[in-house]
Amino acid sequence: MKLSYEAIGQWCATFACSGVSEGQVVKISANDTAAACSDSDAFAGVAVSVAHGGEACSVQLGGMVSVPYSGTAPAVGWTTLTADENGGVKAASTGKTYLTVHTDTAAKTVTFVL
Repeated sequence: MKLSYEAIGQWCATFACSGVSEGQVVKISANDTAAACSDSDAFAGVAVSVAHGGEACSVQLGGMVSVPYSGTAPAVGWTTLTADENGGVKAASTGKTYLTVHTDTAAKTVTFVL
């Protein structure tokens, strides 16, 4: 049986943005503004859509998400994640801990609860 965690518990907010792409993890960089993360940044959520010529984005701030990862595959269970330099995440030794429910080493994606 195939399982799907798509959009479970998803909730989003709209922010001003610049240089943000759909599907990448983002941080809050200024009042009402989301921005792309740098390597090892803590992230606030995932950009699920970008509109108005890239000037606004909807950011998923809660629920289950699947994003690309780099480096060592994140472990399932409670694991620490930070942003990587490619718009995805990576396993880290310090930072925020997330409940990770699936790591796909072939696709290099990880599914976790924001």
